[in-house]
Amino acid sequence: MELAVYSIDGKKTDKTVALNDDIFGITPNDHVIYLAVKHHLANRRQGTHKTKERNEVKGSTRKLRRQKGTGAARIGDIKSPLLRGGGVVFGPKPRDYSFKINKKVKSLARKSALSYKAKEDRIMVLEDFTMDEPKTKKYLDILRSFEMEGKKSLLVMSGNDRIVQLSARNIPKAFTINASQLNTYMILHAEHILMMESAINEVENILLKR
Repeated sequence: MELAVYSIDGKKTDKTVALNDDIFGITPNDHVIYLAVKHHLANRRQGTHKTKERNEVKGSTRKLRRQKGTGAARIGDIKSPLLRGGGVVFGPKPRDYSFKINKKVKSLARKSALSYKAKEDRIMVLEDFTMDEPKTKKYLDILRSFEMEGKKSLLVMSGNDRIVQLSARNIPKAFTINASQLNTYMILHAEHILMMESAINEVENILLKR
């Protein structure tokens, strides 16, 4: 599969880039995509939820009334789970939601997600560019030139260009990512993917382990 290379002003250049069919042209595997997205979201969870049990609630341990002779049910202290403000029975505790999946599953999931985007013509290749200083307006002009303003876009860069990241940071639905950190969730989350020329080689090297 060959794609034309565009300049940042939205014009097509004379250059083309050949995408590797082993990455951008495979038959997608939906199940590994599900596993990779589930893995990504689970690893992002803080797991700091917590409720107080009976022994952690502050209050007296005195019985609220005598046990027998009142005609009512027995009752304990004010920390009883049956009373408002008492302890919580079997409440949530801090836990780690993360789990592991095989590297081959992660790799296949990224290939599958990229193949989906390639088949839908949602991948565009840009000439490598940088900025002299962080300028949100300049990055917004790039999105406007591709009619992507207000749409979920993901710019895949080779290396960590801090200036470009800062330029896109305040634009809603505009995301940037290093090619080495590209994951299945971000690929699927974006409506359109902009890839720098050098980033394509880096992605292929990572997924094909060259």
